[in-house]
Amino acid sequence: MFKDKTLLITGGTGTFGNAVLKRFLNTDIGEIRVFSRDEKKQDDMRKFYKNDKIKFYIGDVRDLSSIKNAMYGVDYVFHAAALKQVPSCEFFPMEAVKTNVIGTDNVLTAAIELGVKKVICLSTDKAAYPINAMGISKAMMEKVFIAKSRTVSPDKTLICGTRYGNVMASRGSVIPLFVQQIKSGQPLTVTDPNMTRFLMSIDEAVELVIYAFKNAKSGDIMVQKAPAARIGDLAQAIKEIFDADNEIKIIGTRHGEKLYETLLTKEEYLVAEDLGKFFRVPADNRDLNYDKYFVEGNKKLSEYKEYNSHNTEILNVEQIKEKLLKLDFIKQELQSTFNAREVAISFE
Repeated sequence: MFKDKTLLITGGTGTFGNAVLKRFLNTDIGEIRVFSRDEKKQDDMRKFYKNDKIKFYIGDVRDLSSIKNAMYGVDYVFHAAALKQVPSCEFFPMEAVKTNVIGTDNVLTAAIELGVKKVICLSTDKAAYPINAMGISKAMMEKVFIAKSRTVSPDKTLICGTRYGNVMASRGSVIPLFVQQIKSGQPLTVTDPNMTRFLMSIDEAVELVIYAFKNAKSGDIMVQKAPAARIGDLAQAIKEIFDADNEIKIIGTRHGEKLYETLLTKEEYLVAEDLGKFFRVPADNRDLNYDKYFVEGNKKLSEYKEYNSHNTEILNVEQIKEKLLKLDFIKQELQSTFNAREVAISFE
């Protein structure tokens, strides 16, 4: 489906963008456009990949004209640009709105106007029952793309989305933090050892987007089933992998942080289609006849549970270690740690 096609990735210098390049560069795709506002990261990528299939565009999703400049001749868009750090969004909520909500509307406006065939918008578990500014802005992002999907024929531009939890070892996530704390001899700071998080690799996140690309209908949110881990067990697993004796220090839950991740609300779970490894949540396409919202109810809703990291499969320490050892990040950090120890021994 991607043969000789042009793909645009917004926020393309991030973890997801690099994973897509790794996945697609050696295929028969025609061109991959990396759209972001960070010229330093673009230059680093240009030097690292040295591939004529990659084209770089400086711009910001907040600026409709800069998106249009990058979108001429594009067949497909993976919309990954977002403000994702919970504390940053909490202190600067309007910045989250400008990027995550208005920026998404700009991307979709440009895509429809320029005849892009498919747009996949990337969302987060924090959009389900949001309790912080980042989650609220991503929940609004989902409402924007669902509403926008109703305004255009899917034969012209199909708009859908994916939702997943924290990607293991992505920038700003807890795994790199634990590794850094081990290397610097600091305690591993755990907010609540019983806090749970889904464990999904970046490759699995890319596969979810590709699955949505192949199977989603207009307005759908696609969710991949995933196992989870307790944060205390995750810290212990990393300690054992690195053969470390650092203390695990309980610091308490931070502002705006959830005890568990929710990938499907119970309202979504009620209507979701189980596709084996994935869930498909169809768009709510009721019209503005308010009786359908306030007069007609659904008794089943009170019987359903949400799908979250507390009620999915919970991995034990050994299973977590097995999953972590498949990550390139962990392999590289283990190698550098081993090399450092070899050097230290040679100096003794």
